[in-house]
Amino acid sequence: MSHNFGTPPGGAGPGMPGYGTPQNQQYGGQPYGQQPGIPPYGAAPGYGAPPGYGAPQGPPPKVKPGVGGIVGAWLVAVVAVVVGVGGFFFTVSGVAPETSHAPGETMTVRFDPADEANRPAVYVSAAAGTKFECGFPEGSAVGELARPDTQFTVTGTDQVAWELALRFGAAQAGEYQVVCSVTDGGDARFGVGKELSAGTAAIGVVLLVGVPVIGVVLAVIVTIVVLVKRKRARRSAAAAWGGHYGG
Repeated sequence: MSHNFGTPPGGAGPGMPGYGTPQNQQYGGQPYGQQPGIPPYGAAPGYGAPPGYGAPQGPPPKVKPGVGGIVGAWLVAVVAVVVGVGGFFFTVSGVAPETSHAPGETMTVRFDPADEANRPAVYVSAAAGTKFECGFPEGSAVGELARPDTQFTVTGTDQVAWELALRFGAAQAGEYQVVCSVTDGGDARFGVGKELSAGTAAIGVVLLVGVPVIGVVLAVIVTIVVLVKRKRARRSAAAAWGGHYGG
């Protein structure tokens, strides 16, 4: 008597797998345990890596030009101001009287018509509104004293403010005696200094005003240009960065 344990009674029906056959056959055209239209577990295409996501790596690009140009331009402007003021004081140095005299004291003026750079002049240091007069003592050489065309004030080494009072002139070189007195007002001091020529005055004005103004204007121009370029560069960098980020 024989028994077939691998076949159910009546034998295997048509299209039915035998009992105990491997279970790796497809069920309904799909592998067992897998539903139609759904990819295998963990095999979703592109999951967790959308195109372009996370593309920018590292910090955004630096914006150029840097602010170092602005700092340098204003440092140059500061130097220009220092050079202008210092150059002006150097130009007018030696113009103010080195010694002062009280009213009635005799001052010695050394004059040489050929030395225009050191042309002497009489200065006064007094309160506003003080009236005075100067002249040549009797028996001494006589020169010429005239009101200056322009008024200016200089500061001496003793920090005394001196105002140009009278221009000096003479027919020939030599030493001349000058005496000044106060006719109305308070106390005053007088001294002999140098007349500031038109050329020297022009140089002083250029140094005092022109050089600092040029330095400051250049610094302002450089600042505007750098800021405009940085703004444009920042916009371009932001657009490029956003484009990469969005993919």
